Amino acid sequence: MNFLKNHPFSVEAYFEKSIVITYAVPKDELQYMIPACLKLDTFQDKWAFIAVALVKTKDLRPKGFPRFLGNDFYLIGFRIFVRYKTNSGKSLRGLYILKSETDKRKMEVLGNLFTHYKYSTIDIEESAVNNIKTIKSNKSGFTIEIVEHTDEVSLPLKSPFSDFKEARRFAGPLPHTFSFDEKHSSVLIVEGVREHWIPKPIQVNHAQFDFLKSMNLKGCVLANAFEINNIPYFWKKGRIEKWK
Repeated sequence: MNFLKNHPFSVEAYFEKSIVITYAVPKDELQYMIPACLKLDTFQDKWAFIAVALVKTKDLRPKGFPRFLGNDFYLIGFRIFVRYKTNSGKSLRGLYILKSETDKRKMEVLGNLFTHYKYSTIDIEESAVNNIKTIKSNKSGFTIEIVEHTDEVSLPLKSPFSDFKEARRFAGPLPHTFSFDEKHSSVLIVEGVREHWIPKPIQVNHAQFDFLKSMNLKGCVLANAFEINNIPYFWKKGRIEKWK
């Protein structure tokens, strides 16, 4: 039944809110975490990137199904920015999954049945005091504090980017997600489709993730943070390519 994990049908959802926080890491520290079929998507041939995406979805369901059959979930994903060269020679930008989380047990079960994204169920708590919005999970061990209602947004102090134009290239989500089946030497490619995707920079006051801390990354720095709201989104049926 493992074939069911290969995204056997298209899925659609409405992104009420998507927050993506990206960390820059010296490329040598991430190289061993990706399969041989992929290459790190780097900046200045020095920095590789891990994105933490927090997405509040509405009416997630198989594409074409009526909305009332959809479900609302919080999805959290830890992904590495990568590239894959297809057998036809085309270079694709995308993400390699490290770990996925959700606030509903139903999504964990279905996500692990139909994807390779390694879902687990966690708690999610949101609060706002004055102009500081906090999103946290005790079980996952993360806390994010975002400064809201401000027009003065600057890049993180240690960001490798010189401006938001450079930072936008590593804001996610990227067009593709990749999984590798080592036994059959095959690559699963899932393409995401969206329109009017214009991320807005946000000011992160504090961000801490136990999962990233457990990786013992020596040179990890906060690189950028973006938010986008109210976007229809869908994932195409997965396609498999034999890796040469």
